[in-house]
Amino acid sequence: MSLLYYDSGPTSNDLLHRLMANHSLFEPHYQIVAQSAEEVQNVENAPAVSMGPYLSNSGQTQLLTTISIYSLREDSREQVRLLYTSAAAIRVWEEMGKAPQIIGTQVRPPRSALLTYGVPFSQ
Repeated sequence: MSLLYYDSGPTSNDLLHRLMANHSLFEPHYQIVAQSAEEVQNVENAPAVSMGPYLSNSGQTQLLTTISIYSLREDSREQVRLLYTSAAAIRVWEEMGKAPQIIGTQVRPPRSALLTYGVPFSQ
């Protein structure tokens, strides 16, 4: 028994996957940082408190337009707060001597996350 095979060319799904691969909007722009209960207790681990003075003191205030940090409260002691950080925010956070526990990446923060520091959806 032989099967008939008709090649109708690329499908709309093929086109969609090709366009997504070539389009930078679909690349993850936010790294997800988990903060434990112990980390949250130290006010210096709050970007809204510590990042501004660091940028000012280090002469890097021009980075304010590229930093975007959203936060979302969680329920476990290991992950009390999740920070959704832009690439620039992660670089500054590491320059500040922080050791972020990165647990993933995604294109945008969830709708329920609140802007904690910086500008909305920077890149």
